[in-house]
Amino acid sequence: MPTEEQKTKQELLVSLYEEYYDRVARYAYARIGDRCEAEDIASETFLKALDSLNKYRDQGVPIQAWIFRIAHNLVVDYLRRATKNKELPLEIANTMNNADPAAVAEVNMEVESVKQAMKKLTEEQREVLQLRFFGELSSREVSDIMQKSDGAVREMQRAALEKLRLILKE
Repeated sequence: MPTEEQKTKQELLVSLYEEYYDRVARYAYARIGDRCEAEDIASETFLKALDSLNKYRDQGVPIQAWIFRIAHNLVVDYLRRATKNKELPLEIANTMNNADPAAVAEVNMEVESVKQAMKKLTEEQREVLQLRFFGELSSREVSDIMQKSDGAVREMQRAALEKLRLILKE
């Protein structure tokens, strides 16, 4: 029989699932480039969180940072396996239904150029941008995940965006 504390944690996890599933999936998608795999990673993130819920202790780090840390670890594991198997997918998102084919092609070319530019950033810079913009996390939440100060995260974000702008101008 679950304790009252366990029930409260489970209820919190359910609400976090509802609020963060899409963000976790977008973050994973930004990292791996495969929508189906990203959704699997997002689902697995919450399953692992549920399995580990009894071990979670509030130590001043928001629980959503804990969830994104789990997602980050799953993405890293996925990328290691994919690199080992040399099967890194490069799916380009096509969210424009019934759009003009020329417009779709232009959007796909822009997405591809951003992907290529992102590869020229450091791993930490990519991580900051992906968590901030795809995961829609605050700089404080990103600092908890990356175990860096809030100011360091904001500076990495500024430097990454500046470098990205320069690369895209070339």
